[in-house]
Amino acid sequence: MLFFLYSEQIFNKSKFKEFEECMSWDEPRFHRLLKEGWIHVWRKRTGNETTLYELSYQGKRLVNTIYKKLNGDEIAENPKNNPLFRHDASYMDKIYRNMILEMNQFIKQEKLK
Repeated sequence: MLFFLYSEQIFNKSKFKEFEECMSWDEPRFHRLLKEGWIHVWRKRTGNETTLYELSYQGKRLVNTIYKKLNGDEIAENPKNNPLFRHDASYMDKIYRNMILEMNQFIKQEKLK
């Protein structure tokens, strides 16, 4: 849903419902995204103008990060930006961390070609 809304930039609730038709049924989706901070009110309702919404900074950042990864950018290895690289990471986090290191190494090699 966030990808649809990202491309729309500013949307109203009926546009949201239109995008929602191609997804599995989830009645509280809109209110949950609003409550959790993924979308926010861009313009409140005034007169007969409808309320307009947009992705929040958090939502835009998430979509941008995913687009960057899909385009082959490296994944952050800094513990401040990626909790998988903290010294107290769990065993599974360390497994994921090793895979990220391998992927980043592959990306670096591909860029050198």
